[in-house]
Amino acid sequence: MSLKTMVLMISAASLCACTLGPDFKRPVPTSEVQWLPVEGPRAPSQAVDASLGERWWDSFNDPQLSALIQQAVEQNLDLKVAASRLLQSRATRQVVSGDRYPSVGLSGQYSRARNSAVGLNDPSYEEGHSAFNLWQTDLQTSWEPDFWGGIRREVEAANANVQVSENARRGVLLSVLSETAADYIRLRATQATLAVIRDNLGVSQHSLKLSQMRFDDGVATHLDIAQASAQVAAIEARLPTLEEQQARLINALSLLLGQAPRALQAQLEKSAPVPVSTERLGMGLPSELAQRRPDILQAEAALHEATAMIGVAKADFYPRISLSGSVGFQALQLSNFGSWSSHAFAFGPQFTLPIFEGGRLRGMLKLREAQQQQAAIEYQQTVLKAWHDIDDVMVAYNAEQLRRDRLAEAVSQSQVALDTVQHQYVSGAVDFLNVLTVQATLLSNQEQLVDSSASVSLARVNLYKALGGGWQSMLPVATNGQASKPL
Repeated sequence: MSLKTMVLMISAASLCACTLGPDFKRPVPTSEVQWLPVEGPRAPSQAVDASLGERWWDSFNDPQLSALIQQAVEQNLDLKVAASRLLQSRATRQVVSGDRYPSVGLSGQYSRARNSAVGLNDPSYEEGHSAFNLWQTDLQTSWEPDFWGGIRREVEAANANVQVSENARRGVLLSVLSETAADYIRLRATQATLAVIRDNLGVSQHSLKLSQMRFDDGVATHLDIAQASAQVAAIEARLPTLEEQQARLINALSLLLGQAPRALQAQLEKSAPVPVSTERLGMGLPSELAQRRPDILQAEAALHEATAMIGVAKADFYPRISLSGSVGFQALQLSNFGSWSSHAFAFGPQFTLPIFEGGRLRGMLKLREAQQQQAAIEYQQTVLKAWHDIDDVMVAYNAEQLRRDRLAEAVSQSQVALDTVQHQYVSGAVDFLNVLTVQATLLSNQEQLVDSSASVSLARVNLYKALGGGWQSMLPVATNGQASKPL
């Protein structure tokens, strides 16, 4: 059999080769679950048919928030680490893909040597009595036809691993988006609370002056002055804690943007309203969730990778055949180097067949099958957790809106009550304890209203995160198995 015939036979056999192991079938999440908003006489969180907004942060109509999110996407260090891991997985895929093709290498060597007179044959035929020159060069090639699909399965697993890294980066991006928005909302809520405290401090100081005037007129007592002074001091004592919280939130935003502590102090220390979205909340279709949430896509890619690795383990049970060869020149004299008489070549196939591995191959196959089963369970768990996340956040979003509306009414009535009791105190109809009680109630309701308004916005942010929205506008969607480019 000629060499040409042998190469053609091996090439034809490789084209007809099979691929061992199960083929990956994309899991289909249950479609029976639907969005179930809380029902009732006032249920503002009910889902609408509108699609999920990709740039949902713009719905808060806060240019500062949108600018911070853009900076976070460009500068966040966690995102840069995730992008680096994606590059590593792509490089790994490139390494694995190289096994599908022949390898070709060129080597050259010159040496001056002298052999032993009583050792191996002396190529100079001087029986070790003189040194000689040796010039040689070789062009080597080798190729292992993928008869059983083991290499194809390795490439398939590497492609799936790229998707794991790609969706991990999307998950990090989604977290960065939501954390930036959440910290910004908390910052504005803290500043709003500071404003409420300072307003109430002014009211308390006015009450103290009023008590002092009444005491000078002989109408009030030392008790009234002491109570008014204690209230002023108690309200003042709350300011340092809120100011510390404001500085901490500004630093948290600085960290998300990859900047030093206090880098955003001048930019964010001036208070602004708590961001509120007045747009209707579009949640998209439930069937789109598995194509949108990065953790579900990542779990799916991990299942694909584990499935492909079963085929790699099965291919190890079968013979491996490789074809290698070399062609080159070798001569003792440079003048002869390159002539036809100095050429040399070698070609031939080689095969290896596992006969006894002590159970290693079977153990590896069982390991890969168990890993695939685990990946399938983790995928189901991820999908189920996603539904729970959405349902929990929808309940919280609805409840917080109802709470905010009632607190707004409570603040309005508490303000009326304070104005009334102050006039009654001046006229002597009530004692100062009534003023303190009403003012404390107003302060509590105002603080709760600020907290509830912020909680409504935070619940909306959490709902967008649970729905997996936001990363699409910052990263192009992967197509044809190719991951999107780094940020």
